[in-house]
Amino acid sequence: MPRSLVGGDLAGPEMAQPYMKKEDDDGEVEYSPFFGIEKGAVLQEARAFHNPQLDARRCSQVITKLLYLLNQGETFTKVEATEVFFAVTKLFQSSDAGLRRLVYLMIKELSPSSDEVIIVTSSLMKDMNSKTDMYRANAIRVLCRIIDGTLLTQIERYLKQAIVDKNPVVASAALVSGIHLVQANPEIVKRWSNEVQEAVQSRAALVQFHGLALLHQIKQNDRLAISKLVSSLTRGSVRSPLAQCLLIRYTSQVIRESSMNTQNGDLPFFDFLESCLRHKAEMVILEAARKITELDVTSRQLAPAITVLQLFLSSSKPVLRFAAVRTLNKVAMTRPLAVTNCNVDLESLMSDQNRSIATLAITTLLKTGNESSVDRLVKQITSFMSDIADEFKIVVVEAIRSLCLKFPLKHRSMLNFLSNSLREEGAFEYKKAIVDSIVTLISEIPDAKEIGLLHLCEFIEDCEFTYLSSQILHFLGNEGPRTSDPSKYIRYIYNRVILENATVRASAVSTLAKFGALVDTLKPQIFVLLRRCLFDTEDEVRDRATLYLQTLGGEIAVGNNEKDVKDFLFGSFDVPLANLEASLKTYDPSEEPFDISLVSREIKSQPLQEKKAPGKKPPAAAAPAPVSAVNSYQKMLSSIPEFSGFGRLFKSSEPVELTEAGIEYAVNVVKHIYDSYVVLQYTCANTIEQQLLEDVTVHVDASDAEEFSEICSKPLTSLPYNSPGHIFVAFKKPERVSAIGKFSNVLKFIVKEVDTSTGEADEDGVEDEYEIEDLEIVSADYMLRVAVSNFRNAWENMDPESERVDEYGLGVRESLAEAVSAVINILGMQPCEGTEVVPRNARSHTCLLSGVFISDVKVLVRLSFGLSGPNEVAMKLAVRSDDPEVSDKIHEIVASG
Repeated sequence: MPRSLVGGDLAGPEMAQPYMKKEDDDGEVEYSPFFGIEKGAVLQEARAFHNPQLDARRCSQVITKLLYLLNQGETFTKVEATEVFFAVTKLFQSSDAGLRRLVYLMIKELSPSSDEVIIVTSSLMKDMNSKTDMYRANAIRVLCRIIDGTLLTQIERYLKQAIVDKNPVVASAALVSGIHLVQANPEIVKRWSNEVQEAVQSRAALVQFHGLALLHQIKQNDRLAISKLVSSLTRGSVRSPLAQCLLIRYTSQVIRESSMNTQNGDLPFFDFLESCLRHKAEMVILEAARKITELDVTSRQLAPAITVLQLFLSSSKPVLRFAAVRTLNKVAMTRPLAVTNCNVDLESLMSDQNRSIATLAITTLLKTGNESSVDRLVKQITSFMSDIADEFKIVVVEAIRSLCLKFPLKHRSMLNFLSNSLREEGAFEYKKAIVDSIVTLISEIPDAKEIGLLHLCEFIEDCEFTYLSSQILHFLGNEGPRTSDPSKYIRYIYNRVILENATVRASAVSTLAKFGALVDTLKPQIFVLLRRCLFDTEDEVRDRATLYLQTLGGEIAVGNNEKDVKDFLFGSFDVPLANLEASLKTYDPSEEPFDISLVSREIKSQPLQEKKAPGKKPPAAAAPAPVSAVNSYQKMLSSIPEFSGFGRLFKSSEPVELTEAGIEYAVNVVKHIYDSYVVLQYTCANTIEQQLLEDVTVHVDASDAEEFSEICSKPLTSLPYNSPGHIFVAFKKPERVSAIGKFSNVLKFIVKEVDTSTGEADEDGVEDEYEIEDLEIVSADYMLRVAVSNFRNAWENMDPESERVDEYGLGVRESLAEAVSAVINILGMQPCEGTEVVPRNARSHTCLLSGVFISDVKVLVRLSFGLSGPNEVAMKLAVRSDDPEVSDKIHEIVASG
């Protein structure tokens, strides 16, 4: 809220001071001047707006309270808002300038409806043509916030005049209003281009800034126009530092887009960015340096920007030091060698009074420093970790992790630092960042395993976060049995069974069972501890203990050998819980037991949907049931005699639209994949009320799909208006082969006219056909998107002999993220552990994928991406699977994709 609203001339006796202080036993407590005000009381006070003799001071106080309530999230009912709005409009008769400004603010906050806007339009238009510039500027801002496109055309002439007004306040108000209006009324605002061009040449700093912002908004979808705009302005016509900063951003955007479309590595307008490094305004210099560091430039082109940032590190202004060190910190993530020349200046900032600056300086040094300086930097960080906010602590932790991976011999000192940080006070995100870092170091550095696990065990003794305790116990169960002395972790785990809440106790029981299953010498001790858990007060804990005791003890037969038992108990649960829940809800208890193998393991983004006629609600019977798509498809297909012998359905695709939206016939198709068959399910909808379609079939031409042979089809007898129906066409293919091909489709039918008044159709019809889009069956259709809970364990448990590794050049790509997304789509696999997200400005990235290939073959993929030139992406592909032939097949898919 503006400061003028809470003090000064607007304050009454009860608001004489910005804050009132009251002594109590614990010291001073500060109160807001609005402390204790209630909406009902303020609405009663608003009656003062109706007085024939307006008291401007009193009305200002009431509006101030109303604005305070609105800004605090207080909601007004429709009736209350309307009453306040009409009362406020009566204040236009007052000539008090301060009260008029508050009236403008109140109207903007209330956001009146289109019916109510008419009430104030005339008053605002009168103010917009007033001789008082303050009235004109504020009236323009308010009017443009509350009117619609129809009213906008009526005042367009006044707005265009205001844009070129001699008073910069009025011109700036009109330009800012244009920036808001261009989102909803782009065609109208585009007509102001000439006036906006004139504003860009204004000598007033804010007018030029707002003019450039609006001009860019108008032309943002025209790359050529933006390029011409940048070309004209980079010749030196921009005087405002704020506008210069905007121009730098637009220039870097043009450079980035141009570099993607050219192969020679030229960077147009880069000389302009370099010239801005010598500008007299610090904000311009900083913006230019920041944008240069974000571009894909050579070391020589980057050097001037780094030099400028280095000079700012020794500035007397904290804001410049902070901005410079933050930018250098980002550069150090991808190009640490470019920042090494700044190390001396960064070390001087380690003792800066501003802890944020000191933190960024140290984390930057951690990314650029050498092995000999690690211990000194870690010691320096320890001295002030307790004085900085958690968000900066997380930055430090991530920098420590990166440095430890860079210098693995220093793992002991860094693990000690992380362990000590775990014992300090901190929120969940901070503690999670530390635990994740320790887990990463244990996974990547073999020598760090035992000391890291002990640090985690010590942490869970006092851990207050249930999620972290459970995650640590899960990780301990995977890694602990593989250490030289697994027995030393048992005490820590069993303490969790005794001292923790039910969730953690259940996790601890599972961890104990893993040790018993994987370490034969510990099995007798583990059995004793698990028997004690049988007396726990929580069902989940008792049930787990019972299951593990009976299974590990051989009382329950699972599989054919000990490996089957371990896979059953501790293997990755690859059935999505949402799919399992949906299947259990639709399971009808009968003599036939529930079969979990029939539950879809694919992660579906959408349930089964049918294309309906636009503008109409579907019939109640057609509403999709709340079950997983594959289960509903399996039931439907197995109930059709022609398809009942095809075996178990492996996968059903998402619906693929074969027609455009809004046309007379709507068709989509779902691809049902079996081991030896493919069934195409065409869902058709008739959107013409005056027509009835009969004998509806889809003629499929499979001449471009040589491995497929059509064996049967199931047409539609009748397709009434707004009643979707299904047509099926089945193909035979080689067993367990991921055959691909392209299918041409033609919808054929008999059209009969319908009398809409009676609903009766003519007896005679006309044969007709409608060509719909082609359909492709691709390799990704034979892959289920199945996640694994622990990729590293799943990878290590795969037979190394099945691994196939090769390298590929992916050519010029828009970005590393685009390359990652393209490969994921080609393979149709599930990204694991969030690795589908590529950090901004990253020059390398690793993506982990998992899935199940046709015939239930589990597949894991490691993708390592890197930039080998200007937007040239190289990729290393490593595949492991249950079948080496499938590993080879994955490489074939990528090579042909």
